[in-house]
Amino acid sequence: MLGYMGSGKSTVGKKLAQVHQLEHRDLDEIIEKREGNSISEIFSQRGELYFRKQEHLYLKEQLDSSESFVLSLGGGTPCYAQNHLLIQNENVLSIYLKTPIETLVNRIQNSAHIRPLLQNKNTEELSEYVAKHLFDRSFFYHQAHHVVNTDGKSVDQLVAEIGSYFDK
Repeated sequence: MLGYMGSGKSTVGKKLAQVHQLEHRDLDEIIEKREGNSISEIFSQRGELYFRKQEHLYLKEQLDSSESFVLSLGGGTPCYAQNHLLIQNENVLSIYLKTPIETLVNRIQNSAHIRPLLQNKNTEELSEYVAKHLFDRSFFYHQAHHVVNTDGKSVDQLVAEIGSYFDK
């Protein structure tokens, strides 16, 4: 599961895993557990470059597993360290949750204080930031095997749509 922060990767990923009786894994949670710090603390103490290197290592480790599971990525994961190539692997079914800017801003503005890249932005600044980021990340997000438009769809509808790709 990939997409911008607030696109529903974790929510949809958990439900998808439950419906298909798979384990759900969240890459950010894996990183936090293994590093012993929150993502915000890693960014502030070690810097984004360190974080992105670790993120790449943990992603590769997860994708090298022979188990089947649903993995929710961080919003920037596909955009660094050639990670977009890892998610194109034939043993990976990658799904981009494409979500409108307005929806993303509405979802993330209340949690901006815990998201390292969004701290201290008002609604207008946040909208501009998200729009620019989506533009910059669009190439990487569109490397996913499937693009699923989330606009106006419930979690159950998204899970059903994504589940239809499992048998293909």
